[in-house]
Amino acid sequence: MTRALFLALLVALLAWPSSATAQRLRLWHAMRGDEQAALERLLRAWREAHPGSVVEVLAVPYDAYASKLESAIPRGHGPDVFIDAHERLASYQSRGLIAPVPEADDAMADYEPTAVKALTYDGRVWAWPLSIKCVALYVNTRLVPGDPPATLEAIEAMRATLPRGVYPRVRVAERVLPRGAPARLQRRDPRRARRYTFVGPEAARSLQRVIDMTRAGVIPEEPSGALVSQLFSTGHAATAISGPWLAAELGDRVPYRVVPLPDVASEGGRPMAPYATVEGAFVSAHSHDPESASLLARFLADAPGAVVRARLGHQVVANRGAWAHDPDLARDPLLATFRAAAARARPMPTNPAMRAAWEPARQAILKALRGDMPPREALEQGLHRFEDVTRPLPRRRDATFALLILGGLAMALVVAALRRSRDREFRVAIRKSVPAYAWVAHAAVIVTALVVAPLVVGAATSLYATRNGESYFVGLANYWDILTARGGPLLATGSFYRVLLVTVLWTAVNLALHLGLGMALALLLARPALKMRALYRVLLIVPWAVPSYVTALAWKGMFHRQFGAINAMVTALGGEPVSWFARFSTAFTANVATNAWLGFPFMMVVTIGALAGIPKDLYEAAEVDGASRWQQFTKITLPMLRPTLGPAAALGAIWTFNQFNVVFLVSGGEPDGETEILVSEAYRWAFTRQAQYGYASAYAVLIFVILALVSRRRAEEAR
Repeated sequence: MTRALFLALLVALLAWPSSATAQRLRLWHAMRGDEQAALERLLRAWREAHPGSVVEVLAVPYDAYASKLESAIPRGHGPDVFIDAHERLASYQSRGLIAPVPEADDAMADYEPTAVKALTYDGRVWAWPLSIKCVALYVNTRLVPGDPPATLEAIEAMRATLPRGVYPRVRVAERVLPRGAPARLQRRDPRRARRYTFVGPEAARSLQRVIDMTRAGVIPEEPSGALVSQLFSTGHAATAISGPWLAAELGDRVPYRVVPLPDVASEGGRPMAPYATVEGAFVSAHSHDPESASLLARFLADAPGAVVRARLGHQVVANRGAWAHDPDLARDPLLATFRAAAARARPMPTNPAMRAAWEPARQAILKALRGDMPPREALEQGLHRFEDVTRPLPRRRDATFALLILGGLAMALVVAALRRSRDREFRVAIRKSVPAYAWVAHAAVIVTALVVAPLVVGAATSLYATRNGESYFVGLANYWDILTARGGPLLATGSFYRVLLVTVLWTAVNLALHLGLGMALALLLARPALKMRALYRVLLIVPWAVPSYVTALAWKGMFHRQFGAINAMVTALGGEPVSWFARFSTAFTANVATNAWLGFPFMMVVTIGALAGIPKDLYEAAEVDGASRWQQFTKITLPMLRPTLGPAAALGAIWTFNQFNVVFLVSGGEPDGETEILVSEAYRWAFTRQAQYGYASAYAVLIFVILALVSRRRAEEAR
């Protein structure tokens, strides 16, 4: 069947219009697994039908996908064709990154109306529809053998009949509202007034209902995507709300069927209408061969290619001709169900401000679910956070004065260099140093290109206001906003000073633990009487050898309230489970524990090396003089270790000050950004708050200044 399908695809391509000249196209995507395999199959067929065609394919991680496209395409280094979700369409169009589909009125007749609507903006279609992704209801047929529950209330009623430890329903914690209220955050048309709608009595009632279901044991506490898959695949959940990607993870581990989302009886039998994400093949507005790029994009979307993507990639394809061309697709229960769900789904809004609305909504949901504050108050706080992120940018300023200052500094440097060059002794010294300069020239060029140039560009960017592609000179306005806490209380959550205090505390506590644990273990391993010292050293270096992001994710799982190993030990000792990320103290402790595990091996190895360099004669002489062990440690060991541990501690402090992985992956800044450090806060402004690169660059410059001043002071003290 697969071979016949491939041959049919080749036959279809033979009739495809081809360019007389060799084509060289670049295609970017963020697909994985079966979807990526289906794409590669299609590209092989394209190359077979176009012998002179070269398609360079690049798989980009989804988290960095948009930022890479936005930076690469305008400079001519981006793809000719790229595959992405429709939510970013308005942002791409406003920046002039994409070209509209030619003759779309005739071409789009073969595609699902939902997909065409999602990819339509400002009266034009901007991509070829590939697939539609939305959620449906997975039902464990072993736990629910009869007809699937028709209403949400029927699922909740199963709690009384299910075995102990089995949940009626699971879904990711931030997306558990019955009617998907967090997705109704923005108006679709950006030309109308932007309005954050996840607030008010209706949203509060919906959120309160989720809280009640959590307390009643209908849904688990703080379920993540991985936990949803684990609970359903192990038979600990009767139903799960998820997309087609869950089916790929389940395999044959559990018997299940997929049905459309149930109705909500308490709301007059209104069906749960999910939002849909549509993937499209976009053509770059900066493509060097737009005609060939458009042909490739259309080939990926048309019926023959859609059949391949549906069969091999298990995608709910948007091309209606594929369903008619291959009856087996319509008979596939999984694909048919998700297609039916997509038919009544609503496309996700494409407003550029939509991305800024998710984080405040997520924080509001988590605060209410954890019981930090009532739903209405949490939702109001989410509104304030959204308004802060989307508030108007600083006003445009004239760059003339800044250019005059820059020109004056450059002129002063030139004059100083000319005056110095007239010094005879200086010229003689330069001539004598020419051979030495030849040895370090390559290093100077590399450091300039990789370190100095990015710093200069970052400092220049900090003088501009940027948001979703809009950029203009504002001078020091970004620094003023940061240092004045954006007009709010100086120690409010998210202000520069509060984040700085958390960063300093984070650095001090971790450095103390790294030095204390590392030194203690090094002294223990340095004892000659200790057996199997080599084995212990290897085992204790393992935390340092494992990639930090792997360790961070493992520790995050151990700190889960309901299923984590830490709470399992606490419960075994008679304690109550702790919501580790619901309070600053516990979330900070979780971060510190993870980073202490990662950091002590470095200090241990440095200390072991330093201990080996201490002459044994000093200890023998101290013993002859009657010195105690403590006196030997304080009068000999510590002073001899200080020259080595000083630079190591300074280096460890800089690493910890900028330790992004642990904070981002373990606590994620929870609760409500209170455990963010300066580097993670800068990341939030750059990548989760409407791409405000100028503001994030100002944060980065301040971080550099702080570390430079501290490092200089430490260097002066060391002298």
